[in-house]
Amino acid sequence: MKFLSVVRFLVIGFAFAVLTVGCAKQPVVEETPVPAQPTQVVVEQPVRAVQETPITDTSVAMTAEEAAAEARRAAAAGLQRIHFDFDRSDLTEEAKQILVNNAGLLRAAPQVNVLIEGHTDERGSDEYNLALGERRAISARNFLVSLGVGADRLRIISYGEEMPIALERNEEAWAKNRRAEFKISR
Repeated sequence: MKFLSVVRFLVIGFAFAVLTVGCAKQPVVEETPVPAQPTQVVVEQPVRAVQETPITDTSVAMTAEEAAAEARRAAAAGLQRIHFDFDRSDLTEEAKQILVNNAGLLRAAPQVNVLIEGHTDERGSDEYNLALGERRAISARNFLVSLGVGADRLRIISYGEEMPIALERNEEAWAKNRRAEFKISR
């Protein structure tokens, strides 16, 4: 409800600013007497009236929905995945820096909810990898919460080894698959 009030205020302010700028006064042309020439006559152009369109609650509600959708798109575009060391769920310094940036985006868009996906490489049993993926997602969630993101906005899921992004069977590919991803949810 507060969000709609803020959006309504911003939309009304924006409409007022547009109307104010759109109705700018015509520049005043001052006549300077010119000696030995006939007097000049300045003809002013008629000023056109701007018809104002009243803002209704439905137009504000649509704008609020559009603003929420834009916030989701912006957050989704900026949220970055983090990676983990082999058989670990603790955050590296690089992962913490990425999460600080992600937290900033999420604090700026309080209506955005996120699903944190925990992933592993293919080594290990299915059960072990599901548990490790869950621990990785929990680590990311806890760090985001410590940075001021509401825990009620963050859900977790573990996919274990089921959704690799690199299919090769080498250390470089496995390192890419040991990750947590952030997906916008409703």
